[in-house]
Amino acid sequence: MFDINGGELLIIIVLAVVLIGPERLPQYAAQLARLVRRGKAFVQDARTRVSDELGPEFDDVDWSKLDPRQYDPRRIVREALLEDGPILPGPGERAARAATARSGAAAATAAGAASAAPAAPAPYDDEAT
Repeated sequence: MFDINGGELLIIIVLAVVLIGPERLPQYAAQLARLVRRGKAFVQDARTRVSDELGPEFDDVDWSKLDPRQYDPRRIVREALLEDGPILPGPGERAARAATARSGAAAATAAGAASAAPAAPAPYDDEAT
């Protein structure tokens, strides 16, 4: 939590003994112990209240799945690109797509030719230009 190793903890203890003094050190240690116990009781009470308020359906929730640190954009994009199948279409798929495109283009050309020959000239407004 505080990233204190054994040597640093030993230095802190020696400094506490020197600065506070051996006669007041037991009193401060007892106060620290009471503070830690009170903090643990507070956290346990808060957990109990939250679970009582949310009900039993939230006891089975896997909170690790909702941790935002697990989301790596590179991994998400890679999985999204690879989950649909092969990236490049096979030869059969290419031929089917080309045939569909040719038939769609022929239908569009026929429809365009029918609408290209209007019965009357297009209206022209000489004041608009």
